[in-house]
Amino acid sequence: MALDTYKFGDELKKLGFDFYSGVPCSFLNNLINYAINECDYVMSANEGDAVATSAGAYLAGKKSVVLMQNSGLTNATSPITSLNYSFQLPVLGFVSLRGEPGLSDEPQHELMGTITEKMLELMNVKWEYLSADFNEVLEQLARADEAILNDESFFFVVKKGTFDKVDLKEQVINKVANQLQINKSQEDSLPLRLNVLETISKTKCENTVLLATTGKTGRELYEIDDAKNNLYMVGSMGSISSIGLGIALNSNKNTIAIDGDGALLMRMGNLATNAYYSPKNMLHILIDNNIHDSTGGQFTVSSNIDFVQVSSSVGYEQSIYVHNLKELEEVILSWMKNPSLTFVYIRVKKGTKENLGRPKVKPFEVKKRLMEFING
Repeated sequence: MALDTYKFGDELKKLGFDFYSGVPCSFLNNLINYAINECDYVMSANEGDAVATSAGAYLAGKKSVVLMQNSGLTNATSPITSLNYSFQLPVLGFVSLRGEPGLSDEPQHELMGTITEKMLELMNVKWEYLSADFNEVLEQLARADEAILNDESFFFVVKKGTFDKVDLKEQVINKVANQLQINKSQEDSLPLRLNVLETISKTKCENTVLLATTGKTGRELYEIDDAKNNLYMVGSMGSISSIGLGIALNSNKNTIAIDGDGALLMRMGNLATNAYYSPKNMLHILIDNNIHDSTGGQFTVSSNIDFVQVSSSVGYEQSIYVHNLKELEEVILSWMKNPSLTFVYIRVKKGTKENLGRPKVKPFEVKKRLMEFING
């Protein structure tokens, strides 16, 4: 007998879980339909983005849920292991068991059907098979909630037919379109990334969260100004704007996601998702040096991409090319006065300061003080 999906979802609501993000799966479609019908739901481009968006929502004080097919668990391994684990940012997950041994299924699910549980265990994620007995489910949800309250992620592995039917209500699609596109019109001044970060840090207002992508960007921001409203990403390459989306949608803080060309290329689907949900209080800044600076200066393919055009085409309200630090400061000040989802692109020269240090504050300590700042 299948679970009453509405009854199940309402129990999750009672525990405070009303923000969802995920990627569709036929085994989870009824729970997904419930979440879209009755809760806040972000349709992510891939499962890793969903985990990062949910982590951002948690930073903003929301208990969050991620939904995915078990094949998508492979997309989510980076943020699960280097974002959720390192920062102690818990999410409640539901992952389908496609390819379950003995179940007739598509060939691409055969291997994942035998290793899903092992993957969760290897990632130190607590998990259980979701029961179809509602009384037992209540006990399972209590255990899951306890894990979340202890800053530990918890996943339910969901077998075929677990949830009963939920019809998807008529969906109103959010139509987004670019309103301002400013392209390159002069030579770039090519400052150092360090100088760009100094400009961002000095220009921000007191109500601003600064999120720095992994690698030297976060390390440089730490040396410029180690502040309680900063997050220095470790690992989870490409996830910074998804974290920003989760924060911006669930708080009134000005949210500045500082990205790198290599990172953004890794998860360009973020752009379309950010644009669709269009939080006005989010500014997405791409610092492009055409290299993977933190790993020895290997080239990226960013020189072939017009990021302003790309962000404009997916629906960022404003997409702006800035040529120098003065223009960057002006754009930030303008955005703070008249907020709208804005993408800013600036090219920088290669290099950083000698003997660049690493943050001495632990990731979970960064998380704790940032949550106090956002939710205080």
